[in-house]
Amino acid sequence: MKTTSYYPVIMTANVAETVAFYTQHVDFRPLFESDWYVHLQSNADARTNLAVLDCTHETIPAPARGQQAAGLLLNFEVEDVDAVHARMQAAGLPILLPLRDEAFGQRHFITVDPSGVMLDIIQPIPPSPEFAALYDASALPG
Repeated sequence: MKTTSYYPVIMTANVAETVAFYTQHVDFRPLFESDWYVHLQSNADARTNLAVLDCTHETIPAPARGQQAAGLLLNFEVEDVDAVHARMQAAGLPILLPLRDEAFGQRHFITVDPSGVMLDIIQPIPPSPEFAALYDASALPG
């Protein structure tokens, strides 16, 4: 299968609130906007897209209709995680995991959107030698 695009779709009962979160705090903008579905694109990188869908919409198969996103963690790699952390903290967003360095090669923190989807905001850092051995050489941060 040749994929021409890939992006997550967050099913929620709070479309407007969720869209506002991603536009205000994660620097996305709407490319398509209705009351039941909004397609968002990153202002910084057109390849980064996300959609928000009313979980009760008729396009969702009946057995899944009404279900909201759960158990979802979206990773956003950024150039300056400290600056993003400071900005989100100043905006009063909940910080579920405080900013910290991980031996496996990440400096990160975790927040949450209004639908309960967690966002792991990550800046790659050099991993410990133990973890570096587990990486493909092309995946190691420069």
